[in-house]
Amino acid sequence: MSVIVIQLIPHALAALLYAGLGVHFWNTRWRESEHQCIACPMRPWERLVIAATLCLHATGLYVSLVSDAGMRFSFSFALSLMMWLAVLIYWLESFTTRMEGMQPMVLSLAALCTALPVFFPNVHLVANAAATGFQLHFLAAIAAYSLLTLAALHAIFMGFIENALHRRLFKRALTSLPPLLAIESVLFRMLFLGFALLTVTVGSGVMFSEEIFGKPLTVDHKTIFAFASWGIFATLLVGRHVWGWRGKRALRWTLAGFSLLILAYVGSRFVAEVLLGRI
Repeated sequence: MSVIVIQLIPHALAALLYAGLGVHFWNTRWRESEHQCIACPMRPWERLVIAATLCLHATGLYVSLVSDAGMRFSFSFALSLMMWLAVLIYWLESFTTRMEGMQPMVLSLAALCTALPVFFPNVHLVANAAATGFQLHFLAAIAAYSLLTLAALHAIFMGFIENALHRRLFKRALTSLPPLLAIESVLFRMLFLGFALLTVTVGSGVMFSEEIFGKPLTVDHKTIFAFASWGIFATLLVGRHVWGWRGKRALRWTLAGFSLLILAYVGSRFVAEVLLGRI
């Protein structure tokens, strides 16, 4: 028990740091005050603290998931790992793209997901984790989940901005943001990359199921949700290219696809591990 507690300390500390950063960015970028920093990019010390938190978070994940017996995993660690990569992608993207306003949302969700292993620490040993096919499938899946999580948060953020503009709530923070078309182009770039990785994930799972999972492909709720999510994102990207879909329609399709994707693995593992007690 004491070993497990020690392993979870980095998760708890990283969650607190993410939460503190989220509050900091809210107070300095979005909260209306005379000290509000309008159109401020991330300062060097802010980038450094996020990088340090990512390193602490990565250490916790490595210590908890990698063992001599093989790779361990669970729904809580899946969400934690997904948000680690999402914050890393956001951090790297912020060097080249204006992403002001996303910090409180991304970092607050990261704090929540990073804290989950503290409350749900049980893990199970992953079969076939040493196989190269499984490792490629796993990496593609985590990257797809992370990019599409960022895309979903981006879509929510866009919806908030569009709603505020329609209601003529011209806060100072809103006036400092890039044009909606620029924000939308970032959204669809994330969606395209996430969809490409999701295609690799679904395709490898279908064609090499026996090599990756040690059994033939079975049509269960996880498979159905994964295919449905893939179909929704494919339809959205085709609609964008052919009919110019944008705005609230893009928001609805993005959130629908993301919801099904979360149900495909995380939702099913939560039911199995927490509600049914199967590890």
